[in-house]
Amino acid sequence: MGKKLKGKDLIKLGFPKNNSINIALGQINRYRKREKKEKILTEAKEVLLAPEKYNNHPIWGKVAEGLVKPVEVRMHELKNTRAPFNIFGENEIDDQAKYQLYNSLKLPIAVAGALMPDAHTGYGLPIGGVLATDNAVIPYGVGVDIGCRMSLSVFDIPASYLKGKVHQYKQFLLDYTQFGMYGVHKKRNDHEIFSHEAFSTVPLVKRLKEKAYKQLGSSGGGNHFVEFGIVTITDQNNEFNLPLGEYLGLLSHSGSRGLGANIAKHYTYLASKQCPLPKQVQHLAWLDLNTHDGQEYWMAMNLAGDYAKACHDDIHKRISKALGKKPIATVENHHNFAWKQNVNGKECVVHRKGATPASKGELGIIPGSMTAPGFIVRGTGNEMSLQSASHGAGRLHSRKKCKENFTGSQMKQHLKNHDVTLIGGGIDEAPMAYKDIKNVMANQLELVEVLGTFTPKIVRMAK
Repeated sequence: MGKKLKGKDLIKLGFPKNNSINIALGQINRYRKREKKEKILTEAKEVLLAPEKYNNHPIWGKVAEGLVKPVEVRMHELKNTRAPFNIFGENEIDDQAKYQLYNSLKLPIAVAGALMPDAHTGYGLPIGGVLATDNAVIPYGVGVDIGCRMSLSVFDIPASYLKGKVHQYKQFLLDYTQFGMYGVHKKRNDHEIFSHEAFSTVPLVKRLKEKAYKQLGSSGGGNHFVEFGIVTITDQNNEFNLPLGEYLGLLSHSGSRGLGANIAKHYTYLASKQCPLPKQVQHLAWLDLNTHDGQEYWMAMNLAGDYAKACHDDIHKRISKALGKKPIATVENHHNFAWKQNVNGKECVVHRKGATPASKGELGIIPGSMTAPGFIVRGTGNEMSLQSASHGAGRLHSRKKCKENFTGSQMKQHLKNHDVTLIGGGIDEAPMAYKDIKNVMANQLELVEVLGTFTPKIVRMAK
């Protein structure tokens, strides 16, 4: 018997000559290739004899599915008509972003869609795109940075402290935040997230646990940031019971780091193999939630979302400790995620790629730019937007255009004019790259109510 397990070995066991053999070899090569061939064949025989016993098994579950009810792999054509949709701030949105939404609405699984006023072109779904689907999840509709989120802590510290303590607060950000692909804390904190079921039951995620542990409490590159600023409470009926006025605030924006990126890459690949689509929508390949891979992605995606929250919790814990104060109020929300939600009387999967959940009474934070205020909001539960709102101001210029059109001295002057101190950051994240947040907010008055604002003063980003 050769050392490497081959298809003919499975055929000898009695495996049918169909795709179940390819599935089995794929799972074995991915997760069990270092184990003895005899042991694997013994297990494979047990799966063949009683596949129903292996439903939801981390490795053999997909093989059992292939034996009992194989996933149908066939080319899916787009419908001739679009599912219903609404666009908010249509005149502010580029045509390509609209076309991306229109294409997604022709998917056979599409139920409804919406485009937020900060929308711009992305991959698959546009950034600011919201899509409800029938029992299917689109990994690229969620995005690469799964569970990217905003987190705001409000402290019982006068906002005026920032003026006289810029150097000290700048040092807090340098000492207690980490950025970029290799940014990790020397002293690591533990977190209950690492006892999550998915870390022991989903093979891909199990491999990523150590990486996730190392990266806890760190932020990525791009538009991710941690910043001190001034929180101004403007609604006296706010949920925090805070008096109107100004407070010190800490705002962070980042996601699930390498954990989320690897989950996105793996399941996007699986979706593309199982769900071939026309070229213009190939990034919108989906996983049926009734399949092994669909269920596994759903669990992994939710883990990535919880992990992103754990990272923010760690960031805010470190800085709160340095400040010697606990927050008196917090606001946080995901974007780049999928939720099960009732749409027109039916449970659907609602993808929000760069969009803020805004169900009735739900709180969120919508940032502007490093020189423009963000807004603390309460959702109105508007069904026309699928209970969503924008996730920021949205880009006006691509990263490439920023490098072509703006200079470092222009950016420095702009920051100086707004009395903002920047650590790191680059021309591609220049404040001028973003739309006017006030226009964006004016285009979603029916989607959110404003409780207050956050004005950045000391900003840290990746170099």
